[in-house]
Amino acid sequence: MNEEKLLTVREVAVLLNISEKEVMNLAEIGTIPAYKVGGVYLRFKKEQVHDYHKTKRPQTHKTAKAKHNSLQDTISDFLYFNDFYILAIALIVLLLTLIFRG
Repeated sequence: MNEEKLLTVREVAVLLNISEKEVMNLAEIGTIPAYKVGGVYLRFKKEQVHDYHKTKRPQTHKTAKAKHNSLQDTISDFLYFNDFYILAIALIVLLLTLIFRG
């Protein structure tokens, strides 16, 4: 019998140089095929992990080079993530103006 040793989440994380949580997320969405042992523990086949690593590596280099954002993208991101605070400050300023003008 030729039994193949399956890799643990930690071993896959070390091989791919990512966190264990990222490995779990990749397994959940089906990017890396995973197998449950005993219905609880995730295991991975070494060949499938290496295949994923070969196909993923060139894409990460491309995205790292294309990571430069324009000023418009930066401002858009700032407004998107801080819209509540900007609105709250504007409302406070408006209320203070109404109170002190009286």
